[in-house]
Amino acid sequence: MQPYRLSPERFRGSFRKEDVPIVAQSTETTDWVSRFADEVIAESERRAPGAKTSVATAPGGVVVASGLSPSGPIHLGNLREVMTPHLVADEIRRRGHQVRHLISWDDYDRYRKVPAGIAGVDESWAEHIGKPLTSVPAPKGSPHPNWAEHFKAAMVASLAEMGVEFDGISQTAQYTSGVYREQILHAMKHRRDIDAILDQYRTRKAPAKKPQKSQKPVDEAELEAAEGSGAAAEDDGSSGSAGYFPYKPYCGNCEKDLTTVTAYDDDSTELTYACTACGFSETVRLSEFNRGKLVWKVDWPMRWAYEGVVFEPSGVDHSSPGSSFQVGGQIVGIFGGEQPIGPMYAFVGISGMAKMSSSKGGVPTPADALQIMEPQLLRWLYARRRPNQSFKIAFDQEIQRLYDEWDRLDAKVADGSALPADAAAHSRAVRTAAGELPRTPRPLPYRTLASVADITAGHEDQALRILGELDPANPIEALDEARPRYDKAEAWINTHVPADQRTIVRQEPDAELLKSLDEPSRQSLRLLLDGLADHWSLDGLTHHVYGVPKVQAGFPADATPKELPPEIKTAQRTFFALLYHLLVGRDTGPRLPTLLLAVGQDRVRTLLGE
Repeated sequence: MQPYRLSPERFRGSFRKEDVPIVAQSTETTDWVSRFADEVIAESERRAPGAKTSVATAPGGVVVASGLSPSGPIHLGNLREVMTPHLVADEIRRRGHQVRHLISWDDYDRYRKVPAGIAGVDESWAEHIGKPLTSVPAPKGSPHPNWAEHFKAAMVASLAEMGVEFDGISQTAQYTSGVYREQILHAMKHRRDIDAILDQYRTRKAPAKKPQKSQKPVDEAELEAAEGSGAAAEDDGSSGSAGYFPYKPYCGNCEKDLTTVTAYDDDSTELTYACTACGFSETVRLSEFNRGKLVWKVDWPMRWAYEGVVFEPSGVDHSSPGSSFQVGGQIVGIFGGEQPIGPMYAFVGISGMAKMSSSKGGVPTPADALQIMEPQLLRWLYARRRPNQSFKIAFDQEIQRLYDEWDRLDAKVADGSALPADAAAHSRAVRTAAGELPRTPRPLPYRTLASVADITAGHEDQALRILGELDPANPIEALDEARPRYDKAEAWINTHVPADQRTIVRQEPDAELLKSLDEPSRQSLRLLLDGLADHWSLDGLTHHVYGVPKVQAGFPADATPKELPPEIKTAQRTFFALLYHLLVGRDTGPRLPTLLLAVGQDRVRTLLGE
């Protein structure tokens, strides 16, 4: 695994790399969201034959679903589980239909392990392994009543900021209130049918032979899927001397699910279980007992039938042979329902990090992303890629290029030149059926704002002065005009740029360096200072700084690269390095036009030896 680090050269390069797109934009004419919305509406109407208006008039309308386990920080990979149905649901709403997006909080799942890197959590939490997530204490210092609520709260706040409308369902509440009692009794009655379906996948096939060196390499994920590994990784219930049971009680003494059903009577619904953790045993009447749940491979299809879910995506880890989505498609019929349609979605990565896992700790969450980027940008990342396409979210210097790409798309949408699929992704990013998300009034380039925040180090009056001089013809008069984008850029500088890579402007001129300069170098500084006042704006300084080496070589300041010899680029690099050394004591830094504005004319003249 490569270490996660910033690249100072990429962040502080002298040349303008913002014109290089990260990826090619879409050439499709119809976006994936519209296609799925078409399929979902058609599937809803198929399930209600002869009642085409049912999509728009039935209580709740179309049902799409997501499932999240608050077993730890809900990370940006989990967000795809929400954003895929959210975007489809929102498109259906835009068409005037009713739709209900369920987020099922799997907070009645067992606490499996103590996640790493969680503040306020130590190894003493291991004593709670096996309990429902809602019975585990929240991290120390948390205002929330339990583990599940602690991690749900951060996700709920992030979804609100992103404009995601949903109905949340607590599985703890559903199970402990007896909502699923009939479904549980039905599953127990048909346990042999369920067992027969699951048994098809329990025997692992012989491992596929590894390819010879001359053969095309086999993808490890495909190899694992071919071996039928899904059943081995997910709980499908327990079999013992009393037979198979798709239900797990939580112990009445220690609250853990380390229990084994030893007897069950279908007529009386009397169930006897024993706890292997504490030795407790009891006999209960399942028709009245609410302290347990169906095992996952039965629980999920039961909910599809109970809620009438039409659309729900699944991750690649749930889609291999024998895994929950495939098996659920057969088990759902036992409950009188149908399997939802929905894509398999690929993983989401972070620049410089491996695949995310909540249990490993240190994984970025939606709240982390929203600290450094506006919700529109985060929505766009999920909207522009088909669910089966993996992508990465940038927390390093790539976020600046990503914002440049977004701003170019924004401009194309404004002037009508964006391709249809790109315009659709943009629309889904900036608004929902309920309205447009709040936007930054003056969305200045993110890299410019980051440079200003870096140089001013939290001094808002200085930041406002610099931002006000970027465009003298239309100056920013209050920092709020650049917010929240400015705050996001400042947060990125403060949290993702190491202290030793921050910009510190010299307090005094570098007398030794100035004294050692040759005549061409002195001349370049004179040319810069002579035109400084006349070019004091972001665009003006950009033209002037790049023009000095051209003029010094006898060419017009506005000469294009095609009109110039290759030596000019070398001269520009030398000139830029000299300016950086005189201003910040190093050979790289923020873009020079922004840096000059930040330093101010008087101080620039002093540091350059005037």
